[in-house]
Amino acid sequence: MSWQAYVDDHLMCEIDGRHLTAAAILGHDGIVWAQSANFPHFRPEEIAAIMDDFEEPGSLAPTGLYLDGTKYMVIQGEPGAVIRGKKSAGGVTIKKTNLALVIGIYEEPMTGGQGNMIVERLGDYLYEQGF
Repeated sequence: MSWQAYVDDHLMCEIDGRHLTAAAILGHDGIVWAQSANFPHFRPEEIAAIMDDFEEPGSLAPTGLYLDGTKYMVIQGEPGAVIRGKKSAGGVTIKKTNLALVIGIYEEPMTGGQGNMIVERLGDYLYEQGF
């Protein structure tokens, strides 16, 4: 299966009639492996800050998590494995695997729990497969 198929079939899938707004799979170096058509154009320093938070959990909490300049308030996650962010009626979930970052962005009516489930389920699978 191609990386684009993982995004199209597993991240942008429908759950209870709802979808993620945007999704991507990136290498730890910030290189895009696959993304949805509307995934934001992020800055390299934004991915570097995310990777730093995986190494030093909590480092993003004071400043927030940024993607394409959009600020998300960092909420509970799993230190070193999952970062979750909230912004008004939506949010972002980022799951770190051995080689990749699986990122999903959602807006209402999708809930944080639904967005988390989609991203983390694929991230767990890729982690188990060595990716």
